Amino acid sequence: MEKKKNYLIDMDGVLVRGRTLIPGADTFIEALKKQKHKFLILTNNPLYTQRDLAHRLSLIGLEIAPDQIFTSAMATARFLHSQNPNGTAFALGESGLTQALHDMGFVLTDINPDYVVLGEVNTYNMEQFTKAIRLVVQGAAFIATNPDANGPDEAGVVPACGAMAALIEKASGRAPFFIGKPNPLMMRTAMNYLGVHSENTVMIGDRMDTDIVAGVMAGLETILVLSGVTGEHTLHRYPYKPSRIVNSIADLQPERCEE
Repeated sequence: MEKKKNYLIDMDGVLVRGRTLIPGADTFIEALKKQKHKFLILTNNPLYTQRDLAHRLSLIGLEIAPDQIFTSAMATARFLHSQNPNGTAFALGESGLTQALHDMGFVLTDINPDYVVLGEVNTYNMEQFTKAIRLVVQGAAFIATNPDANGPDEAGVVPACGAMAALIEKASGRAPFFIGKPNPLMMRTAMNYLGVHSENTVMIGDRMDTDIVAGVMAGLETILVLSGVTGEHTLHRYPYKPSRIVNSIADLQPERCEE
């Protein structure tokens, strides 16, 4: 029997743009469901839990089950569990990060933690950042969910995890280990979560420097959509290529693997 392809799908720039659904995104997702393809919505955004993100997507007409969403916070928690089961961490982040760590059995504490784990925050507390810096200096391993320097907001760009990590790194002299895209570890962790193999899995993304390069390094077929960050005129800057390029997700149909 022919095997159905599995899909890892970036969220921002592929399915949504801010709080607006990209035309065709709902049709593609419904086709995946109807044809029983395995898929995950993959995001570097560590702010929200799976249920929170599923609710936010439903408000704009995209019905996705919470367990079909995978965040950099979840990948981070799974990595830490594989390294140090039932360890301890001082976490700088919102519920998306703290719940993921709790779900993996981690205790959150500021007393001699094994790790300082940085996600993203809605408000900046210099006392908390100072505490994180001191814990890293004292020997806690420094982990960050994703290297994105900024992210989108209704009013413009906002500083994201990568920018905040730079502050801690500069003050402590210790660089973080980033888990999210473009680290292929994010892809492999997502595939393990989904129970699929790289040989018949496709990564759909809008950024050459995160989605596509991570997919290439993980051995996946990659599809670049031009509805987000990367424009066709910039492709010559990269020494690697996506398997396919389309204008948007509206141009795609779920596929089966070739025998």
